[in-house]
Amino acid sequence: MLLKYAAGDMGDLAADSTVLFVPQFEKISGRTLKRLDEASSGAVTTLLKSAEFTGKEGEIAAVYHPHGFKSDRVILVGLGERKSLTADSFRRAAGNVSRFKGLTSSKKAVFHFEKVEREEYFQAAVEGCVLGSYRMLQFKTGEDRKNTDRLAEITCAVDSPRLVGRLKKAAERGRIFAEGQVLVRDLASTPSNHLTPRLLAARAQNLAKKHGFSCRVLDEKAIAKEKMGAFLAVARGAKEPPRFIILEYRGAPAGRRPVVLVGKGITFDTGGISLKPSLDMHEMKSDMSGAANVLATVVNAARLKIPQNVVGLIPATENMPSGTATKPGDIVTSRKGLTVEITNTDAEGRLILADGLDYASKFKPQAVIDIATLTGAALIVLGYSGAPIMGNHPGLLKRIKQAADATSEKVWEMPLWDDYRERKKSTIADLVNSFGRPAGTIMAGIFLESFIGDYPWAHVDIASVDLERSGKPYTPKGSTGFGARLLTQVLYRWKKL
Repeated sequence: MLLKYAAGDMGDLAADSTVLFVPQFEKISGRTLKRLDEASSGAVTTLLKSAEFTGKEGEIAAVYHPHGFKSDRVILVGLGERKSLTADSFRRAAGNVSRFKGLTSSKKAVFHFEKVEREEYFQAAVEGCVLGSYRMLQFKTGEDRKNTDRLAEITCAVDSPRLVGRLKKAAERGRIFAEGQVLVRDLASTPSNHLTPRLLAARAQNLAKKHGFSCRVLDEKAIAKEKMGAFLAVARGAKEPPRFIILEYRGAPAGRRPVVLVGKGITFDTGGISLKPSLDMHEMKSDMSGAANVLATVVNAARLKIPQNVVGLIPATENMPSGTATKPGDIVTSRKGLTVEITNTDAEGRLILADGLDYASKFKPQAVIDIATLTGAALIVLGYSGAPIMGNHPGLLKRIKQAADATSEKVWEMPLWDDYRERKKSTIADLVNSFGRPAGTIMAGIFLESFIGDYPWAHVDIASVDLERSGKPYTPKGSTGFGARLLTQVLYRWKKL
């Protein structure tokens, strides 16, 4: 989609449709609404009196052929109460209107920001439009494969020429943030027969070439040479060979220590020998959402030219049951040298992350953040509303929380208390990989803590937020892509810890 930028009166900008973001109101005030009401023979007054449109969040109404306007229709989109406006108000409003027939049937549209000056509002509106209009058509056929959305050009407009530069900067940033999240949705929605570890590695290599960062891929022999025994234990049951993907973006001098991101890349999770129930197992194609988030965040860093060095690590494999699969009761040796008793082969994500977190030490990182669809218990902790986080550095956790506030990808910190640590010990090995139901999300973090090096570390569990069941303003039903904007915001606002 082409983005353009302009300043001026809304009625003077030519388009098929003009979108006006409107806070909740009880009487018509403000130059634009008054002019629109006069130009439409009182249509706005009628909408207000009938309560069909009052600016409440979620409301949308169209005024057609207003006299003297250079737009065929003006689409009013409710923001909610003015005193409660946030960036997410604009993100949700733009998401709602992105699927409105009056807009999608237009070729050219104007998004008019009356009396808006904050860059985060401009950015959020573009994010909401891109994310709300998302549809995956790759595996459709015939007429269903055709994209019926005709919208090809949006002009973002403000009242004053002095704001155009800020508007353009924020909107282009919003487009990149949102397209990163779309990449996660695409990858997480792709069936596992179309996205094996090798195909994921190939996709990463293509994106690296396109956006100017490096990508190295370790095959099973190289992984074995690195002594990643925990990772290989998960991969043993699969016919498809594993891959360890290493992404490096250099946005700062070579001597500056990188921020390392580690993402869980289980391209399909059956549970292994500890087989999952068949109901909803098809959703396990998205058990590589953490890996997709890492890949998308490195792409975003390159596109935004973030002045940091960033490393992405993705251990990618399937978790399958077979005659060669790791069995409950087996003991494996991790890259760090710690032995792990496998009491549940469906607790596999923490095993591949363990070797990934240990490998991160090679880069002498400023900090390491891992992200994974790790525990079903995350749903019990926070429901579908946010992601549990935990870690060993208050400053790093604070940055993630600040990024969550900016992106509305909500997180909540969990404790890592000493009495939890006693439960991770095995009677016959150093550790066990599964600990029963109590504090399941925290215990997974406690396990990962055993493999971090001398660096600040944080863990983000996205297991309960990576799928949307019904649909929200800028999150259609299906893969959410939760995490890409969060991690990108962390890097975008990064300062030395």
